[in-house]
Amino acid sequence: MSETLPTTMRAWRRKTYGPAEGVQEERMPVPTPGPGEVLLRIEATALNAGDVRLMLGDPLLVRPVFGLTRPKQPIRGMDVAGVVVAAGEGVTDAPLGASVVVELPGGGGLAEYAVAPADRIVVRPDSVGAAAAACIPIAGGTAWQALDAAGIRSGGAEAPGRRVLVLGASGGVGTFAVQLAAMRSTEVWATCGARNGALVEELGAVRVLDHRSSPLSELPEGHFDAVIDVAGGVPIRVLQRLVRDGGRVVLVTGNGGYVLGPLPRMIAAAVLSIGSKRPVRPIAATPKPEIVRELLALFEARALQPVIERAYPFAEASAALAHVAAGHTVGKVVVAAP
Repeated sequence: MSETLPTTMRAWRRKTYGPAEGVQEERMPVPTPGPGEVLLRIEATALNAGDVRLMLGDPLLVRPVFGLTRPKQPIRGMDVAGVVVAAGEGVTDAPLGASVVVELPGGGGLAEYAVAPADRIVVRPDSVGAAAAACIPIAGGTAWQALDAAGIRSGGAEAPGRRVLVLGASGGVGTFAVQLAAMRSTEVWATCGARNGALVEELGAVRVLDHRSSPLSELPEGHFDAVIDVAGGVPIRVLQRLVRDGGRVVLVTGNGGYVLGPLPRMIAAAVLSIGSKRPVRPIAATPKPEIVRELLALFEARALQPVIERAYPFAEASAALAHVAAGHTVGKVVVAAP
């Protein structure tokens, strides 16, 4: 039985690019799902660095896609857990009433309702709460794809003896990468600030470094099978030195200048990889429902745990965005449903 839907909803919007202080709660019409879409009643929204980048319109390189002078989607929040309450034209198998998790293209999650592509939604198990599920799509999916790109895959005869270094291990992607790498029979080393070292060790790292006080240049050459760089800021040549011949450096894109963003670093990686036995591969993770499904199964089995630094009430969504924008978030920040 479908639920009765209101005609308006509460949403946090910023109609121009700029800081979180300009994000305001407003009342607006409930969106109507178009062809191939479903309507979700939002239960929880997890915020990512990408939400901040889109809020600021940074880098300028992305604006032709997301809005030249103002955001096409003024509501932030791409990772959501919610309930399917309606379906658009052509969607014949929508699980109405089911609790699902999904990555919304461009955002829309800091609201009571949002539309989502029907082919991206993944039904979540009853034992996985909405807040935990909302943390999965971007951060978990990016960590999974980064490890795959690094050759750190599940199982296989080559699994024993592998060693990986995760830079920026206490953030959203990093906390997933440490756990997933440890599950894949890999010895995990990690870097993070000193205050988060114990947490990262609990997640599965055998050694945790603060590279501000323990420079990576002091580590032995060729010590790792792979380096996953979530943090940025370390010269590519330094990262290449750390992996063995045949190993890989994976750059999780996101950092860079205001105009071109990570593009110059990606170009440098491509140039330095020419003819190298230690290639550098930048990745921009894409939505993959099959990976979200695998991650949910690991959550259900309690083999994987979310690291949620803070859950904000819906009335404080602007403050949640400001917190993420300030940097140094440990794990994830979640905004609850109204």
